[in-house]
Amino acid sequence: MTEHDPLDLLGTVPQPRPGEFARREAMARAMAEFDAAEKNQRSAQGRGLLARLISGTNQTRRNFMSTKSLAGPALATILIVPLAGIATWSILQTQNMLYVGGAPKSLPETAVGAEPPAVVANAPQEQEEADAAPPLDMLADQKMAVAESRAYGRLQARQEIARAPNQFSIAAAPAQPAASPPMPEPQTQVEQGRDRIEAFSTGPVKRVADEPVSTFSIDTDTASYALVRRALKGGRLPDRDSVRVEEMVNYFPYSWTAPESRETPFRASVTVTPTPWNRHTQLMHVAIKGYEIAAAQKPRTNLVFLVDTSGSMQDEDKLPLLKSSLRLLLERLGPDDSVGLVTYAGEAGVALEPTKASDKEKILAAIERLGAGGSTAGAAGIEEAYRLARSAYIEGGVNRIMLATDGDFNVGPSDDESLKRLVEEKRKSGIFLSVLGFGEGNYNDQLMQVMAQNGNGTAAYIDTLAEAEKTLVSEASSTLFPIAKDVKIQVEFNPAAVSEYRLIGYETRALAREDFNNDRIDAGEIGSGHSVTAIYEVTPKGSPAQSVDALRYGAAEPSRASPPAEEMAFVKIRYKQPQVETSQLISQPVTAQNATGAVADAPQDVRFSIAVAAFGQKLRGTDALADYGYADIRSLAEGARGDDTFGYRAEFLTLVRLAAGLDR
Repeated sequence: MTEHDPLDLLGTVPQPRPGEFARREAMARAMAEFDAAEKNQRSAQGRGLLARLISGTNQTRRNFMSTKSLAGPALATILIVPLAGIATWSILQTQNMLYVGGAPKSLPETAVGAEPPAVVANAPQEQEEADAAPPLDMLADQKMAVAESRAYGRLQARQEIARAPNQFSIAAAPAQPAASPPMPEPQTQVEQGRDRIEAFSTGPVKRVADEPVSTFSIDTDTASYALVRRALKGGRLPDRDSVRVEEMVNYFPYSWTAPESRETPFRASVTVTPTPWNRHTQLMHVAIKGYEIAAAQKPRTNLVFLVDTSGSMQDEDKLPLLKSSLRLLLERLGPDDSVGLVTYAGEAGVALEPTKASDKEKILAAIERLGAGGSTAGAAGIEEAYRLARSAYIEGGVNRIMLATDGDFNVGPSDDESLKRLVEEKRKSGIFLSVLGFGEGNYNDQLMQVMAQNGNGTAAYIDTLAEAEKTLVSEASSTLFPIAKDVKIQVEFNPAAVSEYRLIGYETRALAREDFNNDRIDAGEIGSGHSVTAIYEVTPKGSPAQSVDALRYGAAEPSRASPPAEEMAFVKIRYKQPQVETSQLISQPVTAQNATGAVADAPQDVRFSIAVAAFGQKLRGTDALADYGYADIRSLAEGARGDDTFGYRAEFLTLVRLAAGLDR
């Protein structure tokens, strides 16, 4: 070493005092130097690709050692400013962690921290380096990773600078030998989710004097609960619009009072209880239980599985999970039931002609052959599935298409309205359509809802094999065997007893008042043994909780007759038998006999369903529950947990805890 050795000179330079300002300044300088270098790259620098993956300190040292003519103060002057920026950038870029698609991924060992070959004009050495170079496919992967790393690094640096604009700005930095180009807008390679969820507003409070009648279609779907569960277990709060409160409540089995015969396919039970989150209001809880078809009475079933085998279905939580789900369902079918398979990817095709369920080996072999690839010709697949179902139609039996997809229809008629018209027309033939949704990232929940609602079917979301077992095995009867269709509920509130009300959930199932008696208007379906729950929050007459001012000029629709003072409301349910197009009516008044003095006095299932409704509203950010916390919800649910044979309610308590931790 000489007295002018560059490394010795570096040791004499005073070290800056570490601090937030210095760190930000170094980061900004590094980004400016880097962006300038990006404009003047040379392929000879480590062959272009690996040049950005070497140690900046080692590269700098080699440059110094080859610069014999530089010494003394001149060398120190040249080094001090640029070296800080280069070293800072090198540290950031040589971290063995890249953020791609929002999740950390490690670089290959050959790409991180590797010492690049020195650039020397020596043919044998260049040949040796070429022989040791990674294969082209690895280089391509590394190149993509490096590009993503650069973009992420630039974005992080600019975010750091933006957080403290008054402390530091690039313009305030000391002058540099050459002006740095302006920083471009930050670019990021992070993949954004493309799940399609229908947006809707939470149901408003309505004044009885203005709008005394509430009408809606029942909803037996359960997809929302599984979507919420997947989000929470994935460490994030769910999209508010993915939270449909009625689907969360109806996810759970309840022991509501069942009807005695199939002639009256369901029975309604009404309970009025104080509201846990507002002592000045009450909850009117309407519970419906469908008739349970005995095993010996179950009709023959003609099922056609319409399976999405497009390229978007190849993830493990899509087609592989779907195939396992189909195997589970096969075990629930009787020997005389019929199974067909239609696939669609690019174009529709028949993977299995209608086959008796007794021929399990043939069906299982067809399921095993399913593979993913191609675009998504969903409409063509639906047409083919209906054709196949019609060819094996069972008179007086269950004829149903089970659409299994992530909903990514991108070939042929794929907009909601076109597909809605298609399934509406096909349901007239007596063939219903249900939906099993899979995957995330491009999941089209909105389209799945449209197709299930207009196909006289249900929509479920399968995120785990356990959910497949619940939907297709434990609850196969309610999933497959309809006992009533076009089921509508209409509630008329007595203005002498109730000032205001709001329906909790069912925002996407609202109907016009005149739709209730119109048999041409489609509504929901109830399966064998299915439970349906609807909850209203009502404000009694004279309660301080009243939130809507009275009209100055009286009621919009004066009552023609004074309603009975003891009645709180009048509940009407209209439905059709599965093979009939004329509806029937069930009705009952709600009186003081339906009321309980305290929430604790309400039946166990009522209390648990109220806790679930509270949780759904909390996740949606409903203002009415602003002062009712997750701990309150958990306490209410724990007190109504009951036997919980399958552990569904225990899992719910876990989700409440997860949400409490995330919602801070």
